Amino acid sequence: MFDRICIIGPGLLGASIAIAAKQRKLAKSVSTWSRRPETRAKCQTQEWCDVVGDSPTEAVNGASLVIICTPVSSIVPILETIAPAIASDTLITDVGSTKALICDAAAKIPLPNGYFIGSHPMAGSDLTGMENARGDLFENAVCFTTPEENAPEAIHHRLCAFWQALGMRMHTTPAHEHDAIVARISHLPHLLASSLCTHLRESHPAWALFSGTGLRDATRIAGGDPTLWRDIFLQNAPAVLQSLDDFEATLQRARKAIEDADAASLFSFLEKGQHFRRKLDGIQPATPASKP
Repeated sequence: MFDRICIIGPGLLGASIAIAAKQRKLAKSVSTWSRRPETRAKCQTQEWCDVVGDSPTEAVNGASLVIICTPVSSIVPILETIAPAIASDTLITDVGSTKALICDAAAKIPLPNGYFIGSHPMAGSDLTGMENARGDLFENAVCFTTPEENAPEAIHHRLCAFWQALGMRMHTTPAHEHDAIVARISHLPHLLASSLCTHLRESHPAWALFSGTGLRDATRIAGGDPTLWRDIFLQNAPAVLQSLDDFEATLQRARKAIEDADAASLFSFLEKGQHFRRKLDGIQPATPASKP
């Protein structure tokens, strides 16, 4: 599909993309760059890596697909850096969890020889680093693309075909709509899990000794990189704040049902949550549960 793919930022996502692309024969070669010299040295030993650049502009040389896999706060600066070195008809994308600020800024960067279209593969883990990368990370996961209105259809189709070849299910949406969606299904859950862990640490840290699988399951994602998530929350602040307002209203309904000893309302609240959770696992309730 591509002669050379360049991965800028070979962490969990970047290295997994490279592994999957090589396994599925989507690229003849893979080049990469990392800001850390020790990471660049480690890339030299990886089977998925063919070329390690000493700079971003050196790494993109000869690449027909460039994927920026760095934290969201550095995606635009890197795009500005590599723009003059991009070869003719090069497709550039990213894996950022926010899209509006990135795509708005990218649209203002001159790219005479290339095209930028935002992507967000909804794949990952609370684990980080290329040592945790794997080729099946993207299987059956959703990938958003957020092309500008003037994006060439053929270029966008090629990008979607690449993500699909990695096993992903595609959804195309405007960047601002993407941010509203992920604020609720990704960013809010992480913030809630982190808030619960912070609350327990600050109030009753010793109680961690008594926790079972329920607490671990509910807070697994709080183990993610704080620097990465700090930048995501700040970049998507308007949508995250709106999702918090909506959630607080929902939480108040549960609180009121408990305060009022309203068993029927509380049961209905919990049942809706149960049905939604089962739907995440592909389980559809055959009939509504009976009220106790």
